[in-house]
Amino acid sequence: MPTLDLVDPEGKAFNPVDIENRPVLLNLWATWCAPCVKEMPLLDDLVLEEPKLTVLTASQDMGPPADVQKFFEKEGLERLKPWIDREGALGLAFGGGLPVTILYDSDGKEVWRVVGDLDWGAPDVRGALDEAIDPA
Repeated sequence: MPTLDLVDPEGKAFNPVDIENRPVLLNLWATWCAPCVKEMPLLDDLVLEEPKLTVLTASQDMGPPADVQKFFEKEGLERLKPWIDREGALGLAFGGGLPVTILYDSDGKEVWRVVGDLDWGAPDVRGALDEAIDPA
């Protein structure tokens, strides 16, 4: 897993200790990206429905951080935290297309990657997540 140089809208830095030894679904998105916006409520639901999984959304917006916070409030996103990739380093590292979502196992190894939006509530997607989160 790459270094996550993320901040919240107030400028508080992300603490990587919060995700140690946990599978992580990292989603890169932006407020101006229609497929990203479509995914956000599904990812917000995923936080509640997959308690063993940490869902991180990293905004690639270059505008004021308050815009990301306002987006979360307007869309009623209650479970996701509004993390911001200030320098856009993650977006560049993953090719610049949005949305892009990467699943990491509890050891921080990439399990799979999706470029484009996905229906995170679809049974086949949930099955793939469950299999990756709790491998037999």
